[in-house]
Amino acid sequence: MSDKSDNNYRERVYRIVRSIPRGQVMTYGQLAEILGDGYTPRTVGFVMHGADDKTPWHRVINAQGACSTGQVVIPQDKQQRMLEAEGVCFNERGCCDLRSYLWIPDQKENRRGALSKKDTLFTD
Repeated sequence: MSDKSDNNYRERVYRIVRSIPRGQVMTYGQLAEILGDGYTPRTVGFVMHGADDKTPWHRVINAQGACSTGQVVIPQDKQQRMLEAEGVCFNERGCCDLRSYLWIPDQKENRRGALSKKDTLFTD
């Protein structure tokens, strides 16, 4: 991947993440599905480590509904606390109910140009 395509990929990830409403989440796998072939939950995770202050990185979690930043963010529970401050509830195992909090972009969002047409077709 060239620098230009890498920057375009990063910006595509950040644009989608910036559209996640407060109190909702998306998964790394969900984002990878939206981005298309060649992208994985792991590559999305690497991109999220470089997110700026305008990007709500804390709204991206793993497919089990848990935070995966414990090894890279200090304090280790920072992401969960940020989500709880937005109203996301976690159980005793540190997982949120994705049926309640998972954001699935709709066609209205797509028409605004924030996301592609295939955004509503993913599963995690």
